[in-house]
Amino acid sequence: MNEPLTLDPDRLFPADPQTREVAQELYATVKDLPIISPHGHVSPDLLLDNAAFQDATDLFLRYDHYVFRMLNAAGIDLERIGVGKVPTTDPRGAWRIFCENWHLLDGTASGYWLTHEFVTLFGLDVMPSAETADEIYDRIAARLAEPDFRPRELFNSFPIAFMATTDDPLDSLDSHAKLAELTVSGAIKGRVAPTFRPDAYVNARKPEFVEKVTALTASVGAAPDDFRGYLEAMRASRARFVERGAVSADFGVSHPRSLDLNDEEMSALYRACVGGDPSPEEADAFESGMLTRFAGMSIDDGLVMTVHPGVFRNHSTAAFDRFGPDTGHDIPVATEFTRALRPLLEKYGNDKRLHLVLFTLDETVYSREIAPLAGFYPAVYIGAPWWFIDAPDSILRFHAATSEVAGFSRLSGFIDDTRAFLSIPARHDMNRRLDAAFLARYVREGRLSLSSARHWIHRLTDEQPREIFRLG
Repeated sequence: MNEPLTLDPDRLFPADPQTREVAQELYATVKDLPIISPHGHVSPDLLLDNAAFQDATDLFLRYDHYVFRMLNAAGIDLERIGVGKVPTTDPRGAWRIFCENWHLLDGTASGYWLTHEFVTLFGLDVMPSAETADEIYDRIAARLAEPDFRPRELFNSFPIAFMATTDDPLDSLDSHAKLAELTVSGAIKGRVAPTFRPDAYVNARKPEFVEKVTALTASVGAAPDDFRGYLEAMRASRARFVERGAVSADFGVSHPRSLDLNDEEMSALYRACVGGDPSPEEADAFESGMLTRFAGMSIDDGLVMTVHPGVFRNHSTAAFDRFGPDTGHDIPVATEFTRALRPLLEKYGNDKRLHLVLFTLDETVYSREIAPLAGFYPAVYIGAPWWFIDAPDSILRFHAATSEVAGFSRLSGFIDDTRAFLSIPARHDMNRRLDAAFLARYVREGRLSLSSARHWIHRLTDEQPREIFRLG
């Protein structure tokens, strides 16, 4: 007999009955609030095209690098599930492989989210396995064919109040302009906004840097080696993003180093980088100097500055050559903030006009560095756990590490950081349950009144993300 697939209504709540009761009460006050998603990677064209999803494999496997890495670790050839440049020609066969290996996701956040999606969106009640793979594939296919399962209809039903995408500085943003029209017409109930992501135009270690910068400077009629023209082009691009509704600029730096360099020093570094063969020190210094420059730009144009550091990208050369980037082989590294960000914070840290949200994959820095920085500087906010640590126990550890140092008022609110559109409600529901669980513990331990806990769970879910990301 196949094991049933179910969702425990009290999942993630404390085991202690009295604490669980408080968590249930807190969760009930926020569980139906609209979703605010200020950082993610869903393509705007998904909503614009509003095409039916293709099949279970394309929907759940092709883009989910959380799943890729677990299957690869088990020795499964990722080509068999369609990872890489060419989609699989046998999606049902790929789905069977996934279901046969469902047990690999036991205990993981990915398994938790997928279970939530299967039950709530598809009404599935059987555990994925070799025996149930075809049944599940067909039941998902039937649901995907229904008219209320198109992206826009799902977006409205989740419901999502605000969703940010991640976009190249030279993107035309035409898709966003059309989505804005759909919002005005009521076809889309929430707001979709672009996010300015200039990494490829700042990191001179990337092979495409010179080509990218040449195109950027050309957009304002400047020469590629003209640093002033480069800055002018950055500002012009940011202004275009703001015009299209952007609220933030995101920086995926290896390490959050900052330098406060004058124009002459930055120009010299820029010319070395554009020359195509900068030393590692020159490339590092340019990126660090630009991080501080971008903070100044954020004060000028109001874009929230989010920093996502600490990832060794494309750790496996073999996997990168075969499958490309974002296919499961990015690995976290230790990250340092206190000394690294001091030049930027010396210049702008006390300026309330700057909203600098710091994220990390290195849990050791929450109580040692990020919370103390946010607990002093008006410009600094604590970003939610993301990627490898947006998981139940990690989120509880995050709250324990940050609340005693900086309280709750410096938290930016949850981000889902996902390409997997259907997982957005699952991720936000998980976080709301965990916020409720953590606050309930404080109530039961006599560290927080119940009325304060009610206040903070609403603030963390709704008001603080709106305020910190300037959603109006």
